[in-house]
Amino acid sequence: MVDEVDEKPPLTKEERRQRQKKLEQARRRQQSENVSAVPAPAGTEVGTEPGEAPAKRRGRPKRRPITASDLQGLKCFEKLAPLLKRLHDVGCERDQAGNREFHYDELCLLLLLALFNPVVDSLRGLQQASELESLQERLGVGRVSLGSLSEASRVFDARLLKPIIEELGKQLQPLGQDRRLAEVPGTLTLVDGTLLSALPLLVQAMGLKHETGSGLVKWRLHTHFEVAKFVPARIDVTPDGGGENDERAVLDRAVEADRTYVFDRGYAKFALFNRIAKANSSYVGRLRDNSAWEVIEERPLTEADRAAGVLSDQTVQFPNGKADARLDHSIRVVCVRTTPHTSRGKYRGGSSGPGSDGVLRIATNLLDVPVEILSLIYRFRWTIELFFRFFKQIMGCRHLFFHSQNGIELQAYCAIIACMLISLWTGRKATKRTYEMVCYYFLGLATEAELLKHIEKLKPQDTT
Repeated sequence: MVDEVDEKPPLTKEERRQRQKKLEQARRRQQSENVSAVPAPAGTEVGTEPGEAPAKRRGRPKRRPITASDLQGLKCFEKLAPLLKRLHDVGCERDQAGNREFHYDELCLLLLLALFNPVVDSLRGLQQASELESLQERLGVGRVSLGSLSEASRVFDARLLKPIIEELGKQLQPLGQDRRLAEVPGTLTLVDGTLLSALPLLVQAMGLKHETGSGLVKWRLHTHFEVAKFVPARIDVTPDGGGENDERAVLDRAVEADRTYVFDRGYAKFALFNRIAKANSSYVGRLRDNSAWEVIEERPLTEADRAAGVLSDQTVQFPNGKADARLDHSIRVVCVRTTPHTSRGKYRGGSSGPGSDGVLRIATNLLDVPVEILSLIYRFRWTIELFFRFFKQIMGCRHLFFHSQNGIELQAYCAIIACMLISLWTGRKATKRTYEMVCYYFLGLATEAELLKHIEKLKPQDTT
């Protein structure tokens, strides 16, 4: 007798979907079981069953631990270490017990390591890197706690790095520049500022949120950039605001002799012009569109000048204003035709700065320099904007390790040192491609021979 076989009814559409879903889950589980046969890397989440994927974390993903293989090229800092050694005992005055283990020079070496190694991008990353024996041996840095790193921004005075920056700057040789600039007296120095945002202490952030609608503090980096060496020579960090923190006031305090300062119309102030001239320096700066003056002498223009868009070259005087704001020297204004534009705001396309009526008004106390050279000087002003982009986006200085003024200065000055080191190592500009190659070397992805080969292929800066 044949047993009867019960025929199952056909599966519904929903049942087929559920069955397919279970098959897919079983397939994924089998794959995870195969992976689990390999030893789990350090940092694997504990508490999961064999073959079970870890539960997803909310928010920021867990960082991969930094290993010794991530940190190469440490010997590049060995020549810098003796220069920083003079800072070793700074901040130890209050340490009467003599048990301080983390010193100023060690902090600088760790910050420089982070600037050249994208893997290290936080204080916690610096702390983890300090535990590696290879780093401790090559840099002479011991294990550092997170609390010591955080305290460093309050203990170590950032201004003490300025003499070291000056000493490195003296070692830099001019990289070559347009030969026509040989007629310009002094060191051609571009001046401008850029903003960085930082999250302050919680209580202060709550107050700012209530007053301004934002819990962020804006810091301005007032930068002096030397064209010939293609590195910043000075950065002053101040809160963003007026008064003593105004960009013109900061430049007034930083004016040096034997320089030619180049700046935009935000620096247009007669008292500042007088201060620069009194210091035996020169300036080439843009005036605002609504500036008015009286012509003393109309200088002749060549056909080449007119073809280049030069509208006028005049020696002028400005109407009398306040006694302490009158020009005390002869001044020259050159007007050049440009493309007019209207300010459309930061997020509406077009220019985010002030509008222009189509005339570029350049004021200078260089009375004997040809018009074409003045135009060339002002065109170089855009170089500092390119440096700000390199500084924040390429070198990673958009991310701040510290949120206090002194801490931001520490990071900014170490970034200047990093740019100088690139120039000293390569004899070339600190460009994006070269910086990336140096980072590959520090990550162990490029050998020293490959780095040197890249440097040999670099072309010297155009000197024609």
